[in-house]
Amino acid sequence: MSRATLFNSPLLLGFDQLERALDRMNKSAGDGYPPYNVEQIDDGHLRITLAVAGFSEADLSVQIENNQLVIRGRQEPESDDRVFLHRGIAARQFQRAFVLADGIEVEGARLDNGLLHIELRRPIEEPMVKKIAIQKDGGSSSRSGKSLI
Repeated sequence: MSRATLFNSPLLLGFDQLERALDRMNKSAGDGYPPYNVEQIDDGHLRITLAVAGFSEADLSVQIENNQLVIRGRQEPESDDRVFLHRGIAARQFQRAFVLADGIEVEGARLDNGLLHIELRRPIEEPMVKKIAIQKDGGSSSRSGKSLI
């Protein structure tokens, strides 16, 4: 059984990768932890900021995997000698993924007061026009070279 897709039009050729990326985004969109912001700094720069209070640099991992920016956080378990009367601060592991468009580059990441800032650069693309030459077939309209008239 084939499934209905967003890109099943014969006019949209070669968008399989984009469709898979949208599927991955839909699967990861349900979890809201950790909260994050995406800012446009200027025409060519973006910043993703994640609220990762309680995580140190050693607890965090920022990687690019198959055109996805993947941020993982994992804290070592605390010693069992502490007794909590109330535990409201989450100490759970997480994974947050952002699908990157072609050409987006990660310039760096920094941890500042419980916020992980990831700087991205988006190159400004010039519009490209490419002329395709049309070859002349020698005037015949059949493959054998014989005229059909």
